[in-house]
Amino acid sequence: MPIVKVIEVIASSEKGIDDAIQNALAETSRTIKNIDSIFVKDIKVHVKDNRITSYGLICKVSFRIDDQIREQHSAH
Repeated sequence: MPIVKVIEVIASSEKGIDDAIQNALAETSRTIKNIDSIFVKDIKVHVKDNRITSYGLICKVSFRIDDQIREQHSAH
């Protein structure tokens, strides 16, 4: 049975929420493999002169722990 781990990341974009989610996935996937889902926990926008200047997200990223890594840790 796979073990799923969840980490929290903060991502941002000047383009929009969809782009911020893509940025969260792109950056997280550089070091984390087997990503299953991203849950957007919170959304924040930065405003200047009554205009949105950037979008910020707090995301929970879920990923499966690789069986080989689990076996290595249980051997210790």
